[in-house]
Amino acid sequence: MRLWHLVTGLLAGTATGLFFGDEARVLEPVADGFVKLMQMAVLPYITVSIAGSIGALDVAQLRRLGLRVALLLLALWTLALGFAFLMPLAFPPSQTASFFSTTLLEPPQSFNLVDLYIPANPFFALANSIVPAVVLFSIMVGVALNGLPRKQVLLDLLGVAGDTLARTMRFVVRLTPYGIFAIAATTAGTLRVEQAARLEVYLVAYIGIALLFALWVLPGLVSALTPIPARAIFAATREALLTATIVGDQFIVLPVLIASCKDLVARHAGGDADAAAMPDVIVPASYNFPHSGKLLSVSFILFAGWFSDAAIDPSDYPRLGLTALITLFGSVTSAIPFLLDLFRVPADTFQLFIASGIINSRFGTLVAAMHTVAIALLGTCAAIGALRWQPLALARYVVTTVALTLIVVGGTRLLAARGLVHPFSGGDVLAAMTVEPRAAAVVIGQPLPPPGAPAPDARLRAIAARRTLTVGFLPDALPYAFFNRRGELVGFDVALMHRLAIELHARLEFVPLDREALDRTDGVSARLRDGSLDIVIGGLAVTPARADAMQLSGSYLDETLGFVVPDGERRQFESWDAIRARGALTIAVPDVPYYISRLHALLPEAQLRPVATFDAMFHAPALTAAFALPAERGSAWTLRYPQYSVVVPAPKPITVPLALAMPRGERDLATFVDTWIDLKRRDGTIDELYHYWILGRDSKAAGPRWSIIRDVLHWLPPAHPIAAAPPPAPAS
Repeated sequence: MRLWHLVTGLLAGTATGLFFGDEARVLEPVADGFVKLMQMAVLPYITVSIAGSIGALDVAQLRRLGLRVALLLLALWTLALGFAFLMPLAFPPSQTASFFSTTLLEPPQSFNLVDLYIPANPFFALANSIVPAVVLFSIMVGVALNGLPRKQVLLDLLGVAGDTLARTMRFVVRLTPYGIFAIAATTAGTLRVEQAARLEVYLVAYIGIALLFALWVLPGLVSALTPIPARAIFAATREALLTATIVGDQFIVLPVLIASCKDLVARHAGGDADAAAMPDVIVPASYNFPHSGKLLSVSFILFAGWFSDAAIDPSDYPRLGLTALITLFGSVTSAIPFLLDLFRVPADTFQLFIASGIINSRFGTLVAAMHTVAIALLGTCAAIGALRWQPLALARYVVTTVALTLIVVGGTRLLAARGLVHPFSGGDVLAAMTVEPRAAAVVIGQPLPPPGAPAPDARLRAIAARRTLTVGFLPDALPYAFFNRRGELVGFDVALMHRLAIELHARLEFVPLDREALDRTDGVSARLRDGSLDIVIGGLAVTPARADAMQLSGSYLDETLGFVVPDGERRQFESWDAIRARGALTIAVPDVPYYISRLHALLPEAQLRPVATFDAMFHAPALTAAFALPAERGSAWTLRYPQYSVVVPAPKPITVPLALAMPRGERDLATFVDTWIDLKRRDGTIDELYHYWILGRDSKAAGPRWSIIRDVLHWLPPAHPIAAAPPPAPAS
């Protein structure tokens, strides 16, 4: 099979996918079947290869090989992490903010390396493709063979089995052009441009660094330290590298890479038969450890922090690198959420990682395959004494690597600053939000005169009789009640009232309220009693004073006490101990006695400055070190003021329930509203509103992907939306 066969399959598949669009999904079973065929013999091959190759070595050779390969693996890990940590240099300065994320509240996940890597049953690992466990089992069998007097009998059997499996793989490899055609057609036909629209900076930076690492850093290092030239490496492995990249799976080409490495060692390193067989040990055994492609994925944690306004400080890079190295012994999709939680980056950004994986996993696989080649060649040459230390060659390699890295990182940063990073538009996201479904409603600028004090416990009947629900609201209560760009009153509580009015068959009248009058005895509670208001909304926190003055509904939502602080100071507010250590801070706090007393108990030395409105906090930032706000609404405010971040101090987040306010003594109305809230919790309405207004997730249906057959030739009719596609929570 020649390279042009693979390229032809790739180009033909891509063209087919662009032509047919979503209709190319018909080839998905072919693509999946090809991948399974490629995987079919790999795990048995690895098992017999490791056991047979290690069993053929003596103890001294095995010890020398293990030590030198371990040192080389450590060096490659350090190199890969170094390039991953260079990624933030490609991101231009940017102010961002995000909707609330539940990551702010979740404790870090636990991680048990023993449970992950040492299962009790190796045959279960074989049956379920748990590669690390299979490799560990095979290594132990191979080491045990070294002490057997009649080991050659089993070694001959393992050798025949290995040759048989390798021959099986060669037969499957002949089908590669057809498999690549099906994979390329399916990918090109179903990949949506909008999936990458928010990831341009990371995609460009990752692809650039991955190509640099795979096409120069690793093969250049092998060429500088061994007699094997980089040109020969590419000539021997190009088909396997291209196949792995397109398929997105390094595992299926391991036998081909092993054969290529054995051939390179025999032709260029001058080793004997034992030396040429060492890749049989090194490649499968090294597969048990994180490869450079996995370690480059650590760069996503740094991107997610930059993207969601939760940037990771460079002083945390060593901890991130060490933790990533341990967690990446498992799968990347398990490690990334763990690392996001550990470093307090919004977990919702994991959706971005899944979206980027459609493209980046291919280039990560290319890095992984070249990492496998590099460790096999360097490890073999180190074991047989073929490594060479030529200062001129190493200096040339270092200078070239530095120059190419500066070009890739600097070019990406320049490109991102000029065209990829768009101005932050979190405020626009809020301004575009709307309420659906809507009841007949009118926002009243001035309060209506009371229609007359209603009879006791008759408010629900009065609402039904006049077919009008009068709701008081606090205008600056993001994200519960605020005005969008079209002048519509929107928000979580507003949407809830629209649904309540629809079920009451009533129209809505909204009356703006003064926040200062909320807790006065002659204020909101008096207007509820005299009949000018039926319900009051606006993210009302449950407090003893309000419960005494008004009838509060059952809680429909819990908020979490937090702080809104300048971006550069978020780390100083991550724990209550850290805040207390700062002494007499001035902290702005809503003018709610309950909030003030609670914060004073937690921070006795802090100077608390009550403010009448939330917006007032951001117009006088020099007077305070932080704003005490529930994290849910603080996150919404940072969309308007992206120079601020939200922090929930650890440990044990403090929650505050929210409720609707009603007139006291109206048992029928209170019972109806409480029952209705309970129903809305159970039928998913509260969750739906929470995801939209608090987490910032939409639920738009995605239409069919653009295709030539549908959108250019019009041979197929326009289709209805096919699937829900909620975008990630961070707004940027």
